Amino acid sequence: MKKLFALSLALVMTLSLAACGGKKTEAPADTENKTGTETETPTTGDVKVAVVLKTLASEYWGYVEAGCKAAGDDLGVDVVVVGPGAESDIEGQVSMIEQQIGAGCDAIVCAPNDAGAAQGALQAAIDAGIPVLAVDTNVGIAGQTSFVGTSNVDAAYEGGKWAIEQAGTDAKAVIIYGQEGDNTSNMRMEGYEKACTEAGVEVLAKLSGNNLTDGATKAMEDLLSAYPDQIDIVLCHNDDTAIGAMNACKSAGVSDITIVGFDGNASAVKLILDGELVKATVAQQPYEMGYQVVEAAVKAVKLEPVDEVINAPVQVVTAENGQAYLDNLEAMKG
Repeated sequence: MKKLFALSLALVMTLSLAACGGKKTEAPADTENKTGTETETPTTGDVKVAVVLKTLASEYWGYVEAGCKAAGDDLGVDVVVVGPGAESDIEGQVSMIEQQIGAGCDAIVCAPNDAGAAQGALQAAIDAGIPVLAVDTNVGIAGQTSFVGTSNVDAAYEGGKWAIEQAGTDAKAVIIYGQEGDNTSNMRMEGYEKACTEAGVEVLAKLSGNNLTDGATKAMEDLLSAYPDQIDIVLCHNDDTAIGAMNACKSAGVSDITIVGFDGNASAVKLILDGELVKATVAQQPYEMGYQVVEAAVKAVKLEPVDEVINAPVQVVTAENGQAYLDNLEAMKG
């Protein structure tokens, strides 16, 4: 079963972060809702879980979607997965959250493009007694049932450390982060900066690539222009950003540089194995996160205890372990 494979994958990862045990959200002592009417715990077959992701237009979020749907199939529940065309479409995502709540769901899962913008719509769900769970990126709203994801600070720290080990402590780095104000972007930037500070590596500049390949290409072009022949390491928000940075470097004839991505997308790993400028990617477990968050949502609907934080480990994927990682990805997709 896909779940068992994904869980076994977590055990064999060569570099994983220690999972933090979350406090459990206990089932309420009674089954009365806020109006005072007695409610019935729905049977599994009647449960509908709505999942609103940052976008469906990327490989990474496709793995999250696949995990969500696999959990729905295994658990016998109705899972609807939606997402805007781009992570920059904050208003579009909020509208999707409102639509899913309005259409009727027993639990809602969200990976917010902007946690502050999403909170209002999700608060309406909490007020209506609908469990709200976050995946990959925490919403952090009072009354939220659970967050399923990785520690972005710790994960980026591992990627930064690996890059510095390759380039040396006298290297100079730049960071291409994601969407302005996005909490995930801020945490990954924090982790990269922590690794650089500890090693005494100077961070020359930080620019936003807006989570897009083209945006990162433009950012990298600006960085190469501002710091010619000075940049040794490029630490990126995600794999699309890393590919954009690589494209800019190749166009400029820059070859002696170490680019690190984030997400563990197959497309990035193939570039690593081909000896391209993208040398590593910090790999999360998007499939397993999707599976686990739907599993937790169903437990919440059935008034079963749910951990407030469910952490997933990561690994730094390089040329040394990239093929094994790709083989595992293919097996998970079935």
